[in-house]
Amino acid sequence: MSIAFDHRDPGTAESVWLAEWDWSALPTLDLDVDRLMVLAAHPDDETLGAGGLLATAAARGIPTAVVIVTDGAASHPGSLSGRDLALERRVEVIHALHDLAPGASVSFLGFDDGGIREAVAAVRTSVSAALAAHPADRVLLVSPWSGDAHRDHRVLGEVAASLHTDLVQVAAYPIWFWHWGEPGMLEPHGWRLLPLSPETTAAKMLAIRRHRSQLEPLSAAPEDEPVVHAGMREHFERSFETFIEVPRPVRRPTPTLPRTVDGRYFDGFYERHTNPWQLETSSYEIRKRGLLLASLTEPRFDRVLEIGCSTGITTAELARRANAVVATDVAAEAIRRARDRVHDFAQVDFRIGDATRGIPGGPFDLVVLSEVGYYWSTSDLGRVLDGIAAELEPGGTLVACHWRHPFEQAPNTGDGVHAAIAQHPAFERILMHIEEAFSLESFRRRPAAQQAETRS
Repeated sequence: MSIAFDHRDPGTAESVWLAEWDWSALPTLDLDVDRLMVLAAHPDDETLGAGGLLATAAARGIPTAVVIVTDGAASHPGSLSGRDLALERRVEVIHALHDLAPGASVSFLGFDDGGIREAVAAVRTSVSAALAAHPADRVLLVSPWSGDAHRDHRVLGEVAASLHTDLVQVAAYPIWFWHWGEPGMLEPHGWRLLPLSPETTAAKMLAIRRHRSQLEPLSAAPEDEPVVHAGMREHFERSFETFIEVPRPVRRPTPTLPRTVDGRYFDGFYERHTNPWQLETSSYEIRKRGLLLASLTEPRFDRVLEIGCSTGITTAELARRANAVVATDVAAEAIRRARDRVHDFAQVDFRIGDATRGIPGGPFDLVVLSEVGYYWSTSDLGRVLDGIAAELEPGGTLVACHWRHPFEQAPNTGDGVHAAIAQHPAFERILMHIEEAFSLESFRRRPAAQQAETRS
């Protein structure tokens, strides 16, 4: 999963979410707890993502603590307003919590906005201390979702997940996913619904309005336009809230290594989705694909191997620049759709195949490995890279592009995949493009003699 977004974009309309997801099918969030703690990466996350939960807990008499991790001062980079946003946003939180849960305690940790990753150890210590200060038999710890495509949200979500114990349940609330995501992009495994009463919904709407620094322009300058525009705000005016349960860590008597995702997972995924991962329509996917193609080192190639071709969108572009293309995918349905899409290019050879069990015979002068490597275990990834090295001609190019962050179905990460390639003696990095969401890198196949020197 690979996402980058701009908060100024219109985003996915709320009407689309309401029409295309069966919300009633989601199980209800379990609130049979003795204490609630809500973590917010920024002042307003707690109101947008969990304001209804806070009000519901207050109505039920559940003791509640709110922890605001950063000061929120970087919400408007380059602001010309001269306003003290850290102080202003702290006051907004206090007013919002008065509307939602007047009895809740609130702590402001004051870490730099955008800097949770750099201070992650201190953040974890602070959150752990907050939990320990109010022990209870059943605690619900709620944080921003680690898959929200925002770095602070990701890291804080990972901190919360690491604190999951028998006494502490963990759930996460999406914020920006409603903006950049689309129905069908994710399977709602572990998703939970919290219905809100009319009174709770009204209290949340009032609390949201308290965050004026995020809803209204700070000044007439473009740098000071609202962070949460009207369309984005609609996602938080629902009569329910949505949370994702973070599974309890599995305790095993002996450690086991993550396994490669079985091909049957992809067969089922393609059966359920006509536009998997929004490859055809997502502005992010279109941009990323353009960057990958622009990064290719030559205007034309002789023989190209694409591993994990999916429905053939990139395959068609590669075919325009190659004398021959071998495109593989583990899913038969993906290959069927790719053949339909690329039927005008006779030089494309589609094959159903699992790269962990063998690489098609070369030689190739270009290998494309995009959004597939993190589905392999570390040992299988090593075998695939060895196979690519054997079939890629000396001086040939391996292009790798992957989502950087962990997600449920993947035993590896994009960063892990790219690190493994960089450490392989057959490859030397010649291009690196790193964004918060994804990495795009090109590697040159070293001659055999140079590989021996690298090993030594």
